[in-house]
Amino acid sequence: MKYKNIWENVLNPLELNEDNRGKIVDVFYNENINHVAVINSKPNVVRGNHYHKLTTQHILITKGSLTYWYKEYNSENYAKSVELFEGDFVSTPPLEIHALKIGNIENQFVVFSSGLR
Repeated sequence: MKYKNIWENVLNPLELNEDNRGKIVDVFYNENINHVAVINSKPNVVRGNHYHKLTTQHILITKGSLTYWYKEYNSENYAKSVELFEGDFVSTPPLEIHALKIGNIENQFVVFSSGLR
């Protein structure tokens, strides 16, 4: 799992531009994205709780919050978790089990997928 906030510590070749009208930030550069979906979730529900054999999945939180649980497939270790809020971005590689527990208010996130779904 890779985690970052898209508005903080923007690394080259990505750019963050800001002026009196607001901000524009790059999310991807030169990436092969095969599918994009917007997901709206009701409060306190669980999504995911699965893994992908060949797909890398990127999630960008656009509203609300969630707890992201993850662990490597076939690992005997306990799952780890991270709290995600608006602007947070997490990447899930193939063979990583992941589950999303939505926070106390409605939530929205965008999923970008690379590879076979």
